[in-house]
Amino acid sequence: MKSIFDTISFNCSRDVTKAYSTSFSSAVRMLAPSIRQDIYNIYGFVRFADEIVDSFHDFNKSELLDRFETDLKASIKDKISLNPILNAFQHTVHKYSIPSQLIDSFMKSMRLDLFKTTYETKEDYEQYIYGSADVVGLMCLKVFVNGDAQKYNALEHSAMKLGSAFQKVNFLRDLKTDHEILNRTYFPDTDLNNLNEDAKQKIISEIEADFKVGYEGISALPLEAKFGVYTAYVYYRSLLSKLKKIPSTEIKNKRIRVPDYQKYGLFAKCYLTYRLNFI
Repeated sequence: MKSIFDTISFNCSRDVTKAYSTSFSSAVRMLAPSIRQDIYNIYGFVRFADEIVDSFHDFNKSELLDRFETDLKASIKDKISLNPILNAFQHTVHKYSIPSQLIDSFMKSMRLDLFKTTYETKEDYEQYIYGSADVVGLMCLKVFVNGDAQKYNALEHSAMKLGSAFQKVNFLRDLKTDHEILNRTYFPDTDLNNLNEDAKQKIISEIEADFKVGYEGISALPLEAKFGVYTAYVYYRSLLSKLKKIPSTEIKNKRIRVPDYQKYGLFAKCYLTYRLNFI
């Protein structure tokens, strides 16, 4: 029965989220049950594409990404895929009318990671972030507003900025892996071999500005999404606070994380803030 296969597909997307990101999966659990699975479905899709370009070094990444994109397009057209992750994603695409432009922009940025190693202009940098992060925020926003076009248009800019902030925090946290293993430099006009405090502060100020706009949108989200998105926001803000304290000469040599005991404290504070209607 198709329903059994769909359930297996949904479970795969949920398991991928939990396996690859305990922090994000914790935030997803703060969403209303009615939308939780669809966010798992989106995450599973973007995670698999990202893994192809970032992790499968012993294989032909270009061929794998080509095959993945071909299967993706077929899954959306046929409303089914024997790839459980794509089968789950196409379900969410059709359920919330996620525009193909968002999906195409995401795949374009993933393809850039196959060959582009530096982003020398702000325009190229912003275009990459739009495809790799902003559109993911917009896909999730489609789920959050559940077809309310007016709400979507009102929150579109803040959702993009929040996606940008999350991505830039990841860039700053993953400098060592991106630069030394993947040979990538995302931040324009930045010499990562000689990163100084001024350059680091410029990046952090940019992220904080994105967070400010992103937070404005969180307060206007539907109740089903507000707590979960706010939890993710607080988690990434805590990562940024840790990064601010690390000297520029050391930031490339360690990967910052929030210990589990601190996460539980953050989540408890988020819940209290939410329940007191302070968001």
